[in-house]
Amino acid sequence: MDFCHAKSIRCAKRILASRKAGPDLRHNWQRALGARRSKHGRLGRGLVVIALLRLATHDARAYHRAPGASPIFRRDRTIDPKRKWRASPHYGHRKVTDVGGKLYSVCIAIMIALPGASAGAAQAVLGERWDLTALYATPQAWSQSYQQARTDVASLERLKGTLGASAEAMYTALAAISDARRELLRLYSYASLRSDEDLRDAANLERKQQAQSLLTELAQKTAWLAPEVQSLGQAKVRGYVEHSAALKRRFEFFLTEKLRHAPHTLGIEAESVLAATGDMLAQPHSVFEQLVNAELPFPTLDIEGQKFQMGPVQYEKYRGSDDRAVRKAVFDAFWGAFHGYQGTLGSNLTTQVMGDVFSATARRFGSSLEQSLFEDNMPEGVYRTLVAQANAGLPTLHRYLKLRKRLLGITDELAYYDNYPSLFKLASPPRFSLEDSRRITLQALAPLGEEYLSLLRRGTQSEWSDSRPRMGKNSGAFMNGLAYDVHPYLLLNHDDDYESLSTYAHEWGHAVHTMLANANQPFETAHYSTFIAESASIANEMLLGDYMVGKAPSRDEKLFYLGKQLESIRTTFFRQVLFAEFQLQMHEMRERGEALSGASLTQRYCALLKRYYGEAEGVMKIDPLYCNEWAFIPHFYFGYYVWQYATSMAGAAQFAEQLQGTGAAAARERFIALLKAGGSDYAHELYRRAGVDLGQPAPYQALIRRMNRIMDDIEALAPAAR
Repeated sequence: MDFCHAKSIRCAKRILASRKAGPDLRHNWQRALGARRSKHGRLGRGLVVIALLRLATHDARAYHRAPGASPIFRRDRTIDPKRKWRASPHYGHRKVTDVGGKLYSVCIAIMIALPGASAGAAQAVLGERWDLTALYATPQAWSQSYQQARTDVASLERLKGTLGASAEAMYTALAAISDARRELLRLYSYASLRSDEDLRDAANLERKQQAQSLLTELAQKTAWLAPEVQSLGQAKVRGYVEHSAALKRRFEFFLTEKLRHAPHTLGIEAESVLAATGDMLAQPHSVFEQLVNAELPFPTLDIEGQKFQMGPVQYEKYRGSDDRAVRKAVFDAFWGAFHGYQGTLGSNLTTQVMGDVFSATARRFGSSLEQSLFEDNMPEGVYRTLVAQANAGLPTLHRYLKLRKRLLGITDELAYYDNYPSLFKLASPPRFSLEDSRRITLQALAPLGEEYLSLLRRGTQSEWSDSRPRMGKNSGAFMNGLAYDVHPYLLLNHDDDYESLSTYAHEWGHAVHTMLANANQPFETAHYSTFIAESASIANEMLLGDYMVGKAPSRDEKLFYLGKQLESIRTTFFRQVLFAEFQLQMHEMRERGEALSGASLTQRYCALLKRYYGEAEGVMKIDPLYCNEWAFIPHFYFGYYVWQYATSMAGAAQFAEQLQGTGAAAARERFIALLKAGGSDYAHELYRRAGVDLGQPAPYQALIRRMNRIMDDIEALAPAAR
């Protein structure tokens, strides 16, 4: 350590002077020097070394998002979650980075081993990189397991035709298939996480592709399973389940699901034909991405003395400009480009809708909406209640827009391009280290109780996360809980800002959810629905937001946190419901035999924008040019999935309200029971047991109350808001 420390001190100033180190790195260096001078002694020296090595391996372009890109440190639920912005892998010099990375690891190891190093310091260091040896000790161990899994998967066809022999035979077959899948998911977890560490590594990518291919082979080798279960009939299957306790415990829900699918399962030949249409039906999205992201001709703009070609990245960067003229110029240029391709993009989206309707009709569903809800067995009334309640809450959205107009100082009509500037900015935004995020999250989630917090402490003290951005690493944030027999892993790109703190609370919410489900459910029913997953983690964000407002040391910082929460409700709830309503209208038009075109889609979307943003009420003026926005929304190429986030936010609002109100103890018990239930029942039923009925107005009204309360607080703190 003395060697590392001495080298770090001598080199630091030269590196800081010669490289364009950003304020975050300079901030880390100053913190490290402060620790060095403090009572922490050798620990402080270790922090100096770490700060230096971050500098040595740092390339500003690789660590920070591309100019104008969506934030890569947080999933933006207004953008397609399947599309990830990545730090460009070709930036920097890999040889230097690899050497720096090795020195970094060596010095960390030395620091942890020192007698004077505290346990807390070791945990802070360990929290930065995950340890995948819990999955497989070495890549060679992974390869051995992969070869065995290939043999196991290849042998599964021998089980075909055996399910009806007896309850024991059915259990034997289902257990063999489930155990094979369980091991494959573990194989895939290791391969994908290793690949995410460095997307440039060909060996890791090949390993991931091997795991994906084997999962596909498993699906092919067991394609007979559902038809065979269904052919036995309800009475025989139910009899087997009641006869075998093991079959009932592990596979009752699975068998119930297969029988429920029977009316929509076709013959083997027809199923094969439908399966073969998969690539064809995916083409509209491919065309959309190619046209919008690569070939659509955008004009050149001159903004703030810089000339650049407009495009999605530039649009997302400059739409939040404080200069209103810049915002208008960006909107006019961007949506003007889409206007010229309205017909092409309309035909493409129509093809997507036609494919959705075809699939629903072929599988004997009454509508494409019915098919989309079938997998989760979600009542159609939930979807329609969501839309109805969002519309009932529009006066609150309009109140927010009027508040925005006052805070931005706009004296004429509020425009659609005024949605994006931040309401409250701080001259020096608060910074949160990884250890800060851990400490604050534990404090903010205190309403969830000790059982929850003990798991959170355990996870955040372990080597389960890869938390810092670096060159070549996957972007964004996610929790991988596929390896049932191990523990969840988290990929973060913690940048020490509030968004990073919020993401930390969100993703660790998924991790604790997984820990609770795995501990209380067999593998077969541990996996939970997106509806429940997002409610649980968004509730964490809400508890965090309330905590930060309560603890903020100044009025301006309180307003900063309140503004963040307010904008989240607009984008995750109202904007997503607008998308959901538009999707429903498109599909219902096609199902009625009405023609769809770019012009008719623009007309429909424009009517929705005007209603949601209150043009008739004088709240906001919608320029018809911006009604082409539908053409840029990738959500519309993935069925009806976006509404799940809006519904989940409403559920989260009711949970957060209950957890902090009267009867909090009972609410906590219901909430933890929901997490423990995993996927043992349908999401709607599990919600209802937890005291939240998504088919009723209450959850949505809780979210609207929350939005109004936030605005009440803002108006009390900021005279300009009144």
